[in-house]
Amino acid sequence: MALSPTFHTILTISLSAPSPKLPPSISSPQRFPFLIKPLHPNAFNLSTSSSAPDQKWRVNVSFFPAFLNKGKDAKVLKQDLLDCIAPLDRGADATPEDQQRVDQLASKLEAVNPTKQPLKSDLLNGKWELIYTTSKSILQTQRPKFLRSSTNYQAINVDTLRAQNMESWPFFNQVTADLTPLNARKVAVKFDYFKIGGLIPIKAPGRARGELEITYLDEELRISRGDLGNLFILKMIDRSYRVPV
Repeated sequence: MALSPTFHTILTISLSAPSPKLPPSISSPQRFPFLIKPLHPNAFNLSTSSSAPDQKWRVNVSFFPAFLNKGKDAKVLKQDLLDCIAPLDRGADATPEDQQRVDQLASKLEAVNPTKQPLKSDLLNGKWELIYTTSKSILQTQRPKFLRSSTNYQAINVDTLRAQNMESWPFFNQVTADLTPLNARKVAVKFDYFKIGGLIPIKAPGRARGELEITYLDEELRISRGDLGNLFILKMIDRSYRVPV
């Protein structure tokens, strides 16, 4: 039985074999080099002159501003990202320039990801709302707006390794999936059941598979990248929600 063309999911499904691999330039967080100024010739002077203790003190305290500003920088980056995607209708109104800007901001935030092993963190549990994506199948931009899903959600249970994607009006479609960890932040996704209109269950075909890498995670925001190169940004809306068994 063919699946309804109106059904789309947040976890990108790869229907071809083998699944395309995500380029390293996209899947890995960007690294930012430190700028190192050359030291003064007398920086390592071990003489007992009165200036030596003062020089040592000045070198030590110079590290504090960067350390103290690290958390602030992450907050600023996150707010910049949220401000950038706010007028883009979850990505449906994004131009190529908008997409590039969002991807750059997301990459900067990924570089300061506070949760290095998201699949071992309780922060992943709960119901998330999709607030931005580059996935055309989810955005459904080829349709009139009144025929597009108005909101998309994704729930994840770390303890049971289960996931659920849900659409709101006008379709209310759902899909559940098993997750298999590939490393501490990447999972293989195998979909098992679709629910058309949230009511009619249909067993998913065996080829309904994909991969998802969680590249940023904190108490309120998650960034993920799919095996087809799509970017997903979600916000936490219900931490108590659990995927139905």
